[in-house]
Amino acid sequence: MFVLTVDQIDSQHHADRVAPTLLDLAHRFTRLTAAPERTAGDEFQLATDDGPTALDLALTLVRAGDWSVGLGIGDVRLPLGDSVRAMTGTAFVNARDAVTTAKKRPGRFALVSDPGGVDLDALIRLLLALRERRTPEGWELSDLLDASPDLTLTEAAARLGISVQAASQRALTAGSRLDREARDALGSMLTAEGERIGA
Repeated sequence: MFVLTVDQIDSQHHADRVAPTLLDLAHRFTRLTAAPERTAGDEFQLATDDGPTALDLALTLVRAGDWSVGLGIGDVRLPLGDSVRAMTGTAFVNARDAVTTAKKRPGRFALVSDPGGVDLDALIRLLLALRERRTPEGWELSDLLDASPDLTLTEAAARLGISVQAASQRALTAGSRLDREARDALGSMLTAEGERIGA
């Protein structure tokens, strides 16, 4: 199981963002074991049994810039509770340790898994470092290509009203193709790690 413990950054000086974020995540992500739920104050948790979904959730939340994100991989005690707050297991312990570490890091992300697996934490942080350098124009193109995977660069350029050369340069600078390939690889590796722990 993959558990995310997510804590709002500097919540004392900003409006509460937990409630609208919970609604948004519940609407956008369908592969959740239970609905995301506020656990304490400005913190919430969610759980999924799907590696790519866990990665997508973490990347989405880090990109928003409002959260420290801890991803824990481990067992969850069966039978599952009817809500995240009713669940327990090493995945939740690992997610708690991860968010504590994430709060001390510039990228505000950490992953903790049961011992014996691949160090996916460093690989995901490398992808996050690539994304931190992306300009708004780079995000515009990357988001368009993600939303329509079959779209060619020529078609994307036409939709954005820019030249194909400009779109090509944006894609290169943004690392759009590398980002997608890295996400696919990391999603598969997370799935394998989850299977290793569950075996």
